[in-house]
Amino acid sequence: MLFEERLELIRRNTVEIITEEELLDVLEAKGRPVVYCGYEPNGPVHLGHFVTMIKLMDFDKAGFKVKVLLADLHAFLNRKGSEEELNRDVQLWTKTIDAIGLNAEIVLGSSFEFEKEYQMDVMRLARGFTISRGLRSMQEIARDVKHATISQTWYPLMQVIDIKHLGVDVAEGGLEQRKVHMIGRDAVGITGHPFVAVHTPLISSLKGPGEKMSKSIPDSVISVTDSCEHLQKTLRNAYCPERVEKENPILEIVKLVIFPKMDGIVVERPKRFGGDISYSSYDKLEADFTRGTLHPLDLKIAVAGSLEKIVAPIRDRFA
Repeated sequence: MLFEERLELIRRNTVEIITEEELLDVLEAKGRPVVYCGYEPNGPVHLGHFVTMIKLMDFDKAGFKVKVLLADLHAFLNRKGSEEELNRDVQLWTKTIDAIGLNAEIVLGSSFEFEKEYQMDVMRLARGFTISRGLRSMQEIARDVKHATISQTWYPLMQVIDIKHLGVDVAEGGLEQRKVHMIGRDAVGITGHPFVAVHTPLISSLKGPGEKMSKSIPDSVISVTDSCEHLQKTLRNAYCPERVEKENPILEIVKLVIFPKMDGIVVERPKRFGGDISYSSYDKLEADFTRGTLHPLDLKIAVAGSLEKIVAPIRDRFA
């Protein structure tokens, strides 16, 4: 693959690359750089996670070695479940990642995060940053951040040291990870480990603007193991105001999930409403929607059909 093609794959559907100049240096200096993304194994994988996994697939195609951290200790510190519950979810996530077809080395956080040198690195980092910055970095990640525990200020420090101990060249994540990644970049003098940060957009809640897709909000999320019936019902009731493009989760799903996984999307309509229309370009679909020539319900039905094609093979692995 040509250098520009690799770069374009990495750029696709990202919010920012910090910094692109450093990314170019990584691509030029290393034959097979390492990219990672970490996930709290808590409940089933949903479309929000799927965005970052699709980006990891882009990195794989661009010649990177992909590492996925199943951050069981982070989830424990973030009050996402008991040790027994998280052990169960680790098995679920491992099986799901395999079903998705993501070519990655899966690393369990607890397999290396108890080591003495790792913990010493966390302690060195803890001496260099304030509690207030640690809390700010967790605002989009922590459960009940208004009543944050000491464990939740330890979490971002461990995440930074994960990047070092996994030998990561590029840390990829949703935009909610930005503040943690910036601690890591600012801490190079302490860790001795520079890295590039690549951030993908967040899918908005299906309930409406102002929140990201999260399983903590009922009916705001679609999981890759949801039934076809549940998927269709949830999408029919989803927020998708006519002509509105900003914070529209249906359009975000089309752009960030469907088009990267499929060649296009077909909207089936009666002839009296214009007949079927095929889109091979997201920009064309968005333009029709914002002009009002593509109705929200027609789009929702098309998205449900396309998503079913994507998630059905994954769901079938759990039957």
